[in-house]
Amino acid sequence: MGLIIALIVGGVAGWLASMVMNRDASMGIIWNIIVGCVGSLIGNFLLGPLIGVDTTVQAFSLSGLIVAFIGAVVLLAIVNLVQRGRVR
Repeated sequence: MGLIIALIVGGVAGWLASMVMNRDASMGIIWNIIVGCVGSLIGNFLLGPLIGVDTTVQAFSLSGLIVAFIGAVVLLAIVNLVQRGRVR
């Protein structure tokens, strides 16, 4: 059940991040899920200990979604820097 929740939260976080970073037209649902899941790992690694959010719980939490969203935005900003040489 935890994997399904992680995929749903990852998809939502990736979709929201792609909307914020103006990359929604160039990404499909699979890339949104991948970006959200990888972004959630980045967010958990960087922000989890910093703000004391435990996102390893096997249930949905708003704090986990926020951390995943921030991580996905950071990931998309890095991708924008690599692809275009600037952040949009």
